[in-house]
Order: sequence, then structure tokens, then C-alpha cells
Amino acid sequence: MGWLIDTSLWIAVEGGALGAADIHAITRQEPVYLSPVNVAEIRFGLDLLRPGLQKQRATAMFRRLRRKSQLRITVETGETFGILCAKLKKAGRDPYVRVNDLWLAAQAIQRDFRLLTSNARDFADIQGLQMVVLNAR
Repeated sequence: MGWLIDTSLWIAVEGGALGAADIHAITRQEPVYLSPVNVAEIRFGLDLLRPGLQKQRATAMFRRLRRKSQLRITVETGETFGILCAKLKKAGRDPYVRVNDLWLAAQAIQRDFRLLTSNARDFADIQGLQMVVLNAR
């Protein structure tokens, strides 16, 4: 078993709203992975920041995160993603407004990992996802 961490929690830890101990209290000794989706979301925010101290801190955080164990998006991940999107579309919901969340969910489901998030609402309707909620302060 392993864990994927939603991007909002990576940011909360780096920003001081949560401590690494808060995450570790839930994940324990199980491996925690970084998704390319986390990298994309954080890089997007980083590139929108204006030069200055906040951008310097965010860049340092990004470098630290890049050293975490990383998962790849595979053909099997793509298949799982497609199935999730189709299920949501059939249920009358638009999967494309939350594409990054669905990629994270697909990776977690494909590997039988749990997803740790502070945004339960973003993932509540995804069948087969093992979600654990940790509220940021």
C-alpha cells in the first residue's frame, strides 16, 4: 500500500499550515509518492508568481518536492482515467472541470493507493477511491 498526497496538502505543509508530522501521523511507515499532477499544479502556480521572496520560497519548496519518490502516468493510468471520466459523464457530471483531480484519483485507484486530501468534496463522487481527509488549519 502507498499514498498519494493532494497538491493542496503539499502546499499546506510547505506553507506551515500543516506539519510533516500531521501527514506522517496518517501515512505512518507506508510510502508516500509525488504525482506528475502535483508537479504540474505547483509549477503552474510558481510560474504565475512575480519575482520576489514568495517566489524564491516557492521555488525552494518545488526543488524539495522534486526529490520525493515519484509515480509515472502509464497507459494503465490513462485507461483508469478514461473509465472514471466516463462514469462521471454518465452520472451527469462534467469530468473536464476537474481533470487534475481525476488524474490523481486514477493513479491512486490503479495502484490501490490511498489519497490524502483536504478537499473531500473534490473526490467524494469517485468510485473505488480510498480517500482520507486531513483538514488544514
